[in-house]
Amino acid sequence: MPPLTSDMIPLGTQAPNFRLPETDGGIVARDDFADAPALLVAFICTHCPFVRHLSAGLASFGREFIPRGVAIVAINSNDEARVPEDSFEAMVREKARVGYPFPYAHDASQQVARSYGAVCTPDFFLFDGERELVYRGQFDDSRPGNGKSVSGEDLRIAATAVLTGKDIDIPQRPSVGCSIKWKR
Repeated sequence: MPPLTSDMIPLGTQAPNFRLPETDGGIVARDDFADAPALLVAFICTHCPFVRHLSAGLASFGREFIPRGVAIVAINSNDEARVPEDSFEAMVREKARVGYPFPYAHDASQQVARSYGAVCTPDFFLFDGERELVYRGQFDDSRPGNGKSVSGEDLRIAATAVLTGKDIDIPQRPSVGCSIKWKR
């Protein structure tokens, strides 16, 4: 199946609420981060080669930007009946393997992915302190096999702009990845 690109929902869209179980055994909700000046919601999964390609870079991004004020939540919305490698148990193992420093939540109903307009993994949505969408799109222009290093450059520029109160002055390019595996 060819890669899919994100839908690039309109900037200014409000972050939908969510309340989901996460791999550390608790519940994570959008409002848990009400005081954060920025919120990144990343739709990822454990099996996708595009996510696996950038997973270490995403963990590094988290270690750098969480202390600076960016709250981060990763969400897996894939149907585990269709893709057993994306089960909750696999998510727990993947978070430990990669060292994600942020909650990794399970959207079993897939309603959160639908409310965000997520269509692929990875799919990134960065919101400002008012929870208005200011960036959506790619982590960077590295893809499996294209020879470019994973840097997170696009998302780093966007997050830095939000934290410093500046406009995001780079083109916002769609993320590229595997389609979310919707329930049939």
